Amino acid sequence: MSFGRYFEEFDAGQVFKHWPGRTITEFDDTWFSLMTMNQHPLHIDEHYAQSTQHGRRLVNGTLVFSLVVGMSVADISGRAIANLEYEEVKHVGPVFHGDTIYAESHILSVQGSKTKPDRGVVYVETKAFNQRKEVVLTLKRRVLVPRKPPEMESSTTTK
Repeated sequence: MSFGRYFEEFDAGQVFKHWPGRTITEFDDTWFSLMTMNQHPLHIDEHYAQSTQHGRRLVNGTLVFSLVVGMSVADISGRAIANLEYEEVKHVGPVFHGDTIYAESHILSVQGSKTKPDRGVVYVETKAFNQRKEVVLTLKRRVLVPRKPPEMESSTTTK
């Protein structure tokens, strides 16, 4: 059994709903903040966070970003040669301890490499939602994906 998709398996307009979701615990957030040396009190100090806009600690935004990218790997970048670019990472709404994050990706475009015929670029937008179906994060990225090896191609069309 293989993991991920080849370039020929992507088409502009495709939508992938990534599953399962991931519930973010206080432990996840505290550990991630410690590992990444993010000491902002909004993530680690409940007393401080009570005096802020949301009145409680927020989940570290880069943890949400990392989880969402990770959730998309099986469908989008499981065969990737490289993630070429992340752009327009937007934290649209707050994430709190106990929230469950779900994600879906939309293929915006696919383009074969002009210099290396064995690969192509998949341009994708991924959106993350909480359990209330509120968008909490969006991002766009370009992923370099290999084409199917010649011995695997039978009736595949060229993009």
